[in-house]
Amino acid sequence: MTLDELKEGQQAVILKIKGRGSFRHRIIEMGFVRGQMVQVVRSAPLKDPVAFRILDSEVSLRRAEACCIEVLPCTEDEAREFSTFLPVAKDWEKAGKDPQESPLEKKLDSHSVIDVCMVGNPNTGKTSLYNALSGAFEHVGNYSGVTVDAKTIVFTYKGHRIRLTDLPGTYSFSPYSPEEKLVMENLLEHRPDVIVNVVDASNIERNLYMTTQLIDMDFRVVVALNMFDELEASGAELQYGQLGKLLGMPVIPTVGRLGKGTDALLDKVIDVNEDRDCTVRHTHIPYSEEIEKALHALQEQIWKDPAYNDVYSSRYIAIKILEGDLEWVRRSGLLSDLPALEKAGEEERGRIEKIFGEDMDQVFADYRYAFVRGALKECYHRPGSRSGKVAAGAPAEAGEEGLPVVPSRRRATERIDAVLTHRIWGFPIFLAFMWVMFQATFTLGQYPMDWIEAGVDWLTGGLDRILPDNLFRALLVDGVVQGVGGVLVFLPNILILFLFISFMESTGYMARVAFIMDKLMHTIGLHGKSFIPLLIGFGCNVPAIMATRTIENRKDRLITMLIVPFMSCSARLPVYVLLVGMFFGSRSGTIIFLIYLFGILVSILTALLLRHTFLKSFDSPFVMEMPPYRWPTWLSIWKGLGNRTMQYLKKIGGVILLASILVWALGYFPASPDGLPADASPQSMALAEKQHLEQSYLGRIGRFIEPVIKPLGMDWQMGVCLLAGVSAKEVVVSTMSVIMDPQAAFTPVTALAFVFFVLLYFPCIGVFSAVAKESGSWKWAVFMALYTTAVAWLVSFAVYRIGSLFL
Repeated sequence: MTLDELKEGQQAVILKIKGRGSFRHRIIEMGFVRGQMVQVVRSAPLKDPVAFRILDSEVSLRRAEACCIEVLPCTEDEAREFSTFLPVAKDWEKAGKDPQESPLEKKLDSHSVIDVCMVGNPNTGKTSLYNALSGAFEHVGNYSGVTVDAKTIVFTYKGHRIRLTDLPGTYSFSPYSPEEKLVMENLLEHRPDVIVNVVDASNIERNLYMTTQLIDMDFRVVVALNMFDELEASGAELQYGQLGKLLGMPVIPTVGRLGKGTDALLDKVIDVNEDRDCTVRHTHIPYSEEIEKALHALQEQIWKDPAYNDVYSSRYIAIKILEGDLEWVRRSGLLSDLPALEKAGEEERGRIEKIFGEDMDQVFADYRYAFVRGALKECYHRPGSRSGKVAAGAPAEAGEEGLPVVPSRRRATERIDAVLTHRIWGFPIFLAFMWVMFQATFTLGQYPMDWIEAGVDWLTGGLDRILPDNLFRALLVDGVVQGVGGVLVFLPNILILFLFISFMESTGYMARVAFIMDKLMHTIGLHGKSFIPLLIGFGCNVPAIMATRTIENRKDRLITMLIVPFMSCSARLPVYVLLVGMFFGSRSGTIIFLIYLFGILVSILTALLLRHTFLKSFDSPFVMEMPPYRWPTWLSIWKGLGNRTMQYLKKIGGVILLASILVWALGYFPASPDGLPADASPQSMALAEKQHLEQSYLGRIGRFIEPVIKPLGMDWQMGVCLLAGVSAKEVVVSTMSVIMDPQAAFTPVTALAFVFFVLLYFPCIGVFSAVAKESGSWKWAVFMALYTTAVAWLVSFAVYRIGSLFL
């Protein structure tokens, strides 16, 4: 808890001091240090400020300042215990011991948590480093927008509890897109103790631009120079210790995917948090005299504002006012007289833009990049340069004959791109890759699928022989084993699909697909970046909808999330494999490929409709980084597949199991069929079971909805399967396993009509919730549910009527 939460008379021991700059130094000088006892004396009549007793004196703080001091409440006895541990500096010198080994420090560490946030550009290996640091496993990909939400884990390292948060990759801290706003909220509202700025060592100049913004914000930062092995392999040399001194923050080389440098990074985070690192110093990006004069004038007004408490850098606030970027300043309530400052900022901005002939954003960017180039000139040596020391501004370096020296990884990327993004062959190669993916999903997955199916049949037969014929056996065999087993058999197909998608993501080909598809996407008013969520949707629609956060334009983002449900997620794959494989044999892989393509076609037509009706807007520019190709580590792919397997099994053991039991119960009750004689024929038994099912609660529900789907060639049992699939599409197959024999119930035409309906109708409850959350309104989720189901009905009707003419 924080100091402002203590009640009158309550005492506590100080765990840590948050905040920055002069505010932090001032309260430390007043005795508010780690391990010191503090007691609440009284509050002012209006509850603010509050008087505290510390070191036999009274000090008053505003609650806004007291909330920056983290404390641990304690009793009188605990207070005396803590006081016995307080060290004297000379005692440590005599003993030659580290103060960190004291009982007090260990006791405080057990209660205190170091808040650490990881920030950086996309494609810097930030999530890989997060996994290596925390022991977690989050999805990793070589394209922008992989991390779309804040992911947090708490772990212990050398007796310290660390709360590590992985924030989405952004190129700057200007809150223009949802993920940039999320990053700003975490940094400015939650105020982490230390920021780990992950920088791609092989693309250091562009990455350090964000570091200059962190310098302006005056946070305590540790720079993780990730992918350092690639920098060394290129022949370049970087004196990272010297770079740290120039930046005023320590720089630690790491290789996140291999787990190298993680201990050194965590050690440095702890040192910085406890003010034990001599590299850390407050520095300024040197702007021009005119800019500095404007910033100082704005700072003078900020300091006079009665609401300002120095928790945030006045220089950074002045920079944001001068840039005209006031969103987070307004939301934070930092200033009581913001209109006056906004007016002053407009005047200064107009004056400076007139002097430089450029807008303010460009002016600041020029000086930040100049600072980065100047720092790198002192400590960065590129291969092939004559002097051995060059600024990082040039994209390539001059060799002995004046020709550019291109890093080998970039050279290999250009050769691969010459083929994969070729203006003629690029698109056919992508389609061929997709066809191979679906063909392999069906053919290679058939072998383990047969093994699992045989295992389910063996278990079912064994239970039938062992258990007596009663309600429990019916529940276990018909409800649980048949329902869950009917879905489990498709696990190999889904893993093969995810293997291909993971390969696309890890290598960097996903970004090339967006590049290839941009022209087509532009014709429907979107751009290539919108195609990435659509491809992610082949795995699961929910993360695909979340991935639309990387799209800056709100209307583009809405259109993309509304067409994502037409991307056939892996949950629908079992339905396709079952029915298409049952009726179309060797052509099944190609037909499944065409089904997926049809989903893309419907999404394109829907986007055109939305762009010309509800969501008209101007075309958005296509700006997207093309990361170099990287060969994926098989360990990460293996872990990814293992993670997907566990998620699928949890889903089977959760929603699918419950749905299977519910469907069985609705089909079993209200009454069991009358007993038949032991010598009854199989036909009599099948007829009795059919009559019982029709009279059950499930049959009544099916008969109620049957008129709606009768024109599609479907009966009430198929309608019940579709209705059950609202919870999760795998439940369609588990419901089939419980209530019907697909081989007998379907024909090739009805199977196709059913498959197209599953492709297009209401995706699932999870997608419905994701659309509502990401769009900020339930109306778009309701629209999505109604629109997709209507399209599904029309397409299935056409497939059934036209197919009946030929099949």
